[in-house]
Amino acid sequence: MSNIYKEIQKRILVLDGAMGTMLQRYNFSEEDFRGVRFKDYPSSLKGNNDLLSLTQPQAIADIHRLYFDAGADIVETNTFSGTTIAMADYGMENLVYELNFESAKIAKQVAEEFTKANPEKPRFVAGSIGPTNKTASLSPDVNKPEYRAITFEELRIAYKQQTEALIDGGVDVLLVETIFDTLNAKAALFAIEEVKEERHIDIPIMVSGTITDASGRTLSGQTVEAFLTSMSHIPLLSVGFNCALGAEQLKPYLQRLSHGTEFHTSAHPNAGLPNAFGEYDQTPEQMQELIEDYLKDGLINIIGGCCGTNPDHIQAIAKVAEKYQPRQLKVEV
Repeated sequence: MSNIYKEIQKRILVLDGAMGTMLQRYNFSEEDFRGVRFKDYPSSLKGNNDLLSLTQPQAIADIHRLYFDAGADIVETNTFSGTTIAMADYGMENLVYELNFESAKIAKQVAEEFTKANPEKPRFVAGSIGPTNKTASLSPDVNKPEYRAITFEELRIAYKQQTEALIDGGVDVLLVETIFDTLNAKAALFAIEEVKEERHIDIPIMVSGTITDASGRTLSGQTVEAFLTSMSHIPLLSVGFNCALGAEQLKPYLQRLSHGTEFHTSAHPNAGLPNAFGEYDQTPEQMQELIEDYLKDGLINIIGGCCGTNPDHIQAIAKVAEKYQPRQLKVEV
């Protein structure tokens, strides 16, 4: 479906930085989120970033453009919360297909513009599939440990709808990211496999988990090795980690991941850890230095940034990534 497999052999691919961090710069008001179409919508819409693909498409396209300008090979669609499950908070479940389709289309148009300008460096779009705001493995109620707010089947249906819309909108890759509960991710992967089978297509899949704290485990309690084992039953373009930790804190887990998998590896860490105000202070130069450690050790095939990163961070990362060879995959003897 895309020649990303060819490109990933040649060089370390650079993923974009945070969409949310960039959108904060616009300081959009409730009216901006609503636009004309949702002017009279009954509930508050401020904070529904995915909706901006419909009400402020120019801003979304501009952010993709800034990341490509900074040297990114892959940008993520503005669809992190693009499921009926997450959109239920705004009563916008019926908009899910359109949100994903339009987000993919915006990103794809910008990617094609850059590829056309420089065919030597083709640009790609990753359909961002977030974890939803519910977990299939854990109870949200400490007094009822057996209770679950969501079922595997509900997740599968929601993820399938998102997957179909992203593919229809033209994404090159599907990125199941910020995984805190592997059961949620398995529902997403199951849905993707279903769509692939029904449509007789093959589309590369990236999987990216989240180590939530210094315990080195995901929120649902898996170690790096357990996470890898439970994700590796289908062929993936890459497996990696993003969010929760900065580049420095993430490194030991990335080492274990890199040594334990036969897939390509990815990382998009935060710009350090948040300060007392929840903001990220790590400069592009500081982050570049920490990421260079990954590259020197040959741990990485795809590198980018998560919370707190902007085009300056990505430019610094892209610059240093050029100097190193991608991680070599283990060859089965």
